[in-house]
Amino acid sequence: MEARPALDNGALGREAWSVLGANRTGSCTVPAPGLYPHQWNWDAAFVVTGLARWDTRRAGTELLSLMEGRWSTGMVPHIVFHPSQPSRHSHAETYFPGPSFWRSRDRPEAPNRVSTSGLTQPPSQALALWWVWRHATDRDEAAALVRLVYPMLVAQHDHLAATRDLGGGGLAAIVHPWESGMDDSPVWDAPLDALPPLRPAYHGREQRGEAQTGHHDRYVWLAARYRDSGYDPAYLRDHPFAVEDPMFNGIWLASCEALAELAPVAGADPAPHREAAERIRAALLDRLWLDGLFHARDLRAGRLSPVCAVGSFGPLLDPGLPSDLVATLVGVLESPRFMGAAGYPVPSCEIRSPQFDRSRYWRGPSWVITNWLLLRAADAHGRTELARLLAAGTLRLVRQAGFRECFDPFDGSGRGSRDFSASAALTLDLLADSVAV
Repeated sequence: MEARPALDNGALGREAWSVLGANRTGSCTVPAPGLYPHQWNWDAAFVVTGLARWDTRRAGTELLSLMEGRWSTGMVPHIVFHPSQPSRHSHAETYFPGPSFWRSRDRPEAPNRVSTSGLTQPPSQALALWWVWRHATDRDEAAALVRLVYPMLVAQHDHLAATRDLGGGGLAAIVHPWESGMDDSPVWDAPLDALPPLRPAYHGREQRGEAQTGHHDRYVWLAARYRDSGYDPAYLRDHPFAVEDPMFNGIWLASCEALAELAPVAGADPAPHREAAERIRAALLDRLWLDGLFHARDLRAGRLSPVCAVGSFGPLLDPGLPSDLVATLVGVLESPRFMGAAGYPVPSCEIRSPQFDRSRYWRGPSWVITNWLLLRAADAHGRTELARLLAAGTLRLVRQAGFRECFDPFDGSGRGSRDFSASAALTLDLLADSVAV
């Protein structure tokens, strides 16, 4: 295990700011140096969230930089390739799949100024904007940001409702594991294994943890099929990968609630967002709840995934989730299946699962990202002791191992990339609460 000197809150905060400064390129913050040289949708939302209490202007710049990549359809892509990024963070085509793979410039609905991917990620931006509005010291600047970005986020949500309800039950389906934010989760194993045998498509540039599973060829094949359809929403009705993910939809629901809070600031009616949240809530309970847990639904196989992963707790982000379901979910989260048998919160896969692996992306390691989401979910339901445990455990991780991408849930050692922006940014948010640890 890596040894680091103990850091007080002030020193930890300075280190976090240093990481965010080093990873800033032009108007955006890349997730980490080297492996992640562009702007990722989900990561950007967490950077905005972490900056919200400290620097309203930079938080707004980060969010607007991501929104430069939005398509006229309302889709916010999962990668934005900003041409102004300095060469020290690598040229766009050293990352695969880069702009020449996605071919967004061939699509009239894509932006002209930047290249993007053709996929999306969880619609976390409304939550991030609400966090800025809630905590900003400069209220006028925050209000101006809300008025500017609010219609973009409404379009994003409308796009999901119009194109991604592939199961017809009111939930959004992801059409690629990259859209989940939890790329290598074992939840995707069964739908990926059901795809036809494929030739490897690495081009000598394997990315992240999915290459460890033998699924990377399927990842590339799925993305290429969608691209070759011209990113046609009608094609998705027959796309071979379509999964209703509880974390994606839990974030969507919470973001609907956030838009309802932001609507009056933008001079809009909050009622449609409340109604959308109610529809998603009903669909989550109807389609994904079974035996005391939320499960991903594989639309192509017509069944729920038996794998219990951290995404199963995503609907806890819903402040309107019935209290009996909250109690059941918290019981599982605190049990030896997850937090009860680990030294640090929260394993990304159920510990007793045969797919659990403490060292492989999203198959066991703990992430600051999901810890933070579950902490805020606990707050929303008045679970103050659970929130305290999540905050304290997360700060212990970064104090011991630094701002790593993820961590071993048993010994707390760092895994994946170093100097990970989302981990640093969310640490700043935790420090703003002055949590006693």
